[in-house]
Formats: sequence, structure tokens, C-alpha cells
Amino acid sequence: MVRRTIEASDVESPAQLAGLLDERSYLADEGLVTAAFLALRMGRPLLIEGEAGVGKTELARTLAEVLGAPLIRLQCYEGLDASQALYDWDFARQLLHLKAAEAGGVTDAARLEGEVYDRRFLIARPLLKAIETQPSVLLIDEVDRADVEFEAILLEVLSDFAISVPELGTIRAARPPVVVLTSNRTREVHDALKRRCLYHWLEHPSFEREVAILRRRLPECSGILAEQVATATGRLRTADLIKPPGIAETLDWTEALLTLGARELDPDVAAASLGALLKHREDHETVLGNGFFGASRR
Repeated sequence: MVRRTIEASDVESPAQLAGLLDERSYLADEGLVTAAFLALRMGRPLLIEGEAGVGKTELARTLAEVLGAPLIRLQCYEGLDASQALYDWDFARQLLHLKAAEAGGVTDAARLEGEVYDRRFLIARPLLKAIETQPSVLLIDEVDRADVEFEAILLEVLSDFAISVPELGTIRAARPPVVVLTSNRTREVHDALKRRCLYHWLEHPSFEREVAILRRRLPECSGILAEQVATATGRLRTADLIKPPGIAETLDWTEALLTLGARELDPDVAAASLGALLKHREDHETVLGNGFFGASRR
């Protein structure tokens, strides 16, 4: 099947966007589709918060496919700074250039300084790369993991879509990227950054939507197995677990069940494949110790 791509400005309705996402097996609910549509049409960043594994990052990837644009990802983490997010200078190449120039008899300091701070020695990090690439989708992933101070850098870039390089001047986006920020809410994102964005809280999918996602992404999964898996994961999300499963883990678990030849969910195969669903030893003990899947036949 030929998948359509479209310019962001040409997306005419949430329903049209939902169809384009659906073609790529991303089944979004009405609230998320509407938020994404408004972000595209209004040219505003979209901040999506929610539990890990509910499909926040996947939305950005799928939007990039819909728009036929490269996905440029900035993975946030504690200690992330401007040189890793904006740009840096290639000091090794600059030094080599200086040595070559000096060996060639060039001694004019002003000339050498101008040459070493040439654009060809500038390393574009994700934020600068997104500004220089048209069109593009910029994913600022897990912004809550970065230090609070880093948000000031983001706010400045997202306000003007411009980056100032003292040696070269200001680099502006001829066409601002589509921006998606995600947060697992390990801490609150500052209000100033939130005000710059449109906001959506992404819940775990409903039972019906989770079944539909499983059937779409894993066509070999029977309706019975999909319903049993969705029922089990729905119950697990209400249990006292360190990390309840998201849709990403549900897909992994279902694929593991299919790999083991399961056509229906039974206690033995569920226990054997639990490592695809739960990633903490304590959660395994809680689930298996409480007989969550019923009595084993072994």
C-alpha cells in the first residue's frame, strides 16, 4: 500500500490526520489527534506527558512519516548542556587546520581566527540540525530528565527557532520544525516552557483500543489472545507494581506469546514470558506470588 505524505499546513482536520496515522498503524484517540492537529496548524510545540510506554515517542516517529520529514531526536538526560543540544566546535579539525596553515607560512592571527571559526568546523547538534533541516520533526524526548536549567535553553530556541553562534551570527529556521516534547513526569516541567507548548496527557489505551492496536500491529494475533492480553495488562495497571506495563510492553509480551506458539493465554505460558512484560524482579514476585494468571498446570 502506498502511504500518503502531506505538508503540515495541508492537514485540514483531525479526522484526516487520524487517517494518516492509522495508515501507519498508529491508532490514536480523539484527544491526542486533536492536540497533534492543532500543533501542526498553529505551529506550536506539543508537550505530551504520560506514563512510560504509552506511545508518546511513537507519535513523533509516525508524524515524521506522515510529513515525509526526517525525525531529529534530542534524548534528554541529567547533565545535558548546550554543547550537546545546540552545537559544538570540532576542535580536532580546527587544530589540524591551524597546524597546516602555520606549516604553509600563514601567520596572520585575524585570518587564522576567521578560518578556524568557519561553518565547516561547526558540529550541529539536534536543536541546530532541526533548525537547519526543512522540513523536519524535532523530538525532545523525556524533557523531565534534563536539569531545570536546560529548560531555559529550550525556551529560547522554541520561542524564535533561532540559535546565536557568536563567531558566525544568528542561524534562523527558514521553516520551523514540527516539535514534539515528551515527559514521563518524573518532575514537573516549568510553567514557562509549558506556556510555549500545547499540552496533552496521554493515558493508557482503552481495552477496545488496545485490542485494536494488537490486532493491527501483530496480524497473526487472534482476537481471543488479543482480548485476553488486553484484559491482563489492564488489570496489571491497577496493581501495586513498580512499573505497570505500557502499550510498548504489551506488544512485546504478545509477540513473545506468539513466538512461544500461544493461541490463548494460560498460566504457564504467561509466567514463562513475563520478562517481556514486567522489568522489575519485585513485580514478577508480586504477580506470580498472587497467582495473577491462575494456577499453573505444571
